Amino acid sequence: MKFNELHLNDYLIKAVQRCGYTTPTPIQQQCIPFILAGHDILGLAQTGTGKTAAFILPTIQHLMAHPGKQIKALVIAPTRELAEQINDFTQTIIKHSRLQSLAVYGGVSKAAQIAKIRRGVDIVIACPGRLLDICNDKAIDLSQVDVLILDEADHMFDKGFLPDIRRIIRLLPVKRQNLVFSATMPDEIKQLAENILVNPKTVQLNPSRSVRNISHSVFTIDQAQKTRLLVQLLADEAMGTTLVFTRTKHKAKNLARVLAQTGLKATSLQGNLSQSKRQQALSGFKDGTYTVLVATDIAARGIDVTGISHVINYDMPDTAEAYIHRTGRTGRAGCTGDALTFATSEDRRLIRVIERSLNKPMSQLDLPQLPAVQHQPVQTTARPHKNTRPAGKSSQVSRKQQRCASNANIFGLAQRGKN
Repeated sequence: MKFNELHLNDYLIKAVQRCGYTTPTPIQQQCIPFILAGHDILGLAQTGTGKTAAFILPTIQHLMAHPGKQIKALVIAPTRELAEQINDFTQTIIKHSRLQSLAVYGGVSKAAQIAKIRRGVDIVIACPGRLLDICNDKAIDLSQVDVLILDEADHMFDKGFLPDIRRIIRLLPVKRQNLVFSATMPDEIKQLAENILVNPKTVQLNPSRSVRNISHSVFTIDQAQKTRLLVQLLADEAMGTTLVFTRTKHKAKNLARVLAQTGLKATSLQGNLSQSKRQQALSGFKDGTYTVLVATDIAARGIDVTGISHVINYDMPDTAEAYIHRTGRTGRAGCTGDALTFATSEDRRLIRVIERSLNKPMSQLDLPQLPAVQHQPVQTTARPHKNTRPAGKSSQVSRKQQRCASNANIFGLAQRGKN
């Protein structure tokens, strides 16, 4: 199937072609016709499947057919990074139209966002907290919204946003189209979906597809050995762009510092960073300035980076679902990837739960001979330190990985083969 078979208008077909894509992903094939027909949607799919295009393309077509001067579409996202990612894609598609979009989130000037709203926007992509703040200032009118989209609804619940979501929904017209997308369906999200969706069409991708291209392996290791193992693995030039997960933001920051001191091109993405620093870290990870990004679960949501070859769980996730979320950052859209987990003896039970979720055992890897400690241990609490310039030989990232288009995962597409 091609995009021109999905009943998108000529403008959108040309916009998609400008992006270099002709073949829709499965979620796009299933969702776009339903959305164009006006149905509510419950979409269940992992990250990297192309769901952003699945809801943005038909929404833009609806707005082009029903022009006006009010906000007609509202997308709610759990993180600033995801809101920016969706807005970047939206602006690429509407570039040669009269439509305007705006990302609304905290950490940047609220006055500037309000000024843009007053000049007129058609699509708002917002994080709940800042959107409610602007609503409380009576600086935004949501009474004409035709389409409400909740993206990564399960993460809305994780961050405690559901009360805010319900307050926002009360500001919207009763008659509207509702599109809810989630990777998992906890009871709270199921109840929310039942409350707002009207006779929805459910689109559910086979979860096993998201792990089919990923090799899952585990090292059984003592906590004190984790950093030495990580440094040794990352020093191997065969390692490409790598995402490392820690449990806390302080550990993410300090682990990235330790890795940089060994000569690796490493940075962190965690909640204590300002918006400009977060964007700097993410942009550097995308363009190859950094080949290692150390992040927490919350900070990593919304990351849209193609060519991630490895995901390393330095700390175990809390649940099997969180493991699927983490490791889904590699092996996207037909590419292959590796997920490595550092597990202590206390993590055995969770490993078994994860294996049941994967429907296959994880490969047990033997520990290599680890070097003697030549760095400071990773701190679990923040403490001041001077910026240290990386020294020595850094890990390499292939030109192929650096050339990956930033919006490839919007369409769920990437180059074939090993990342």
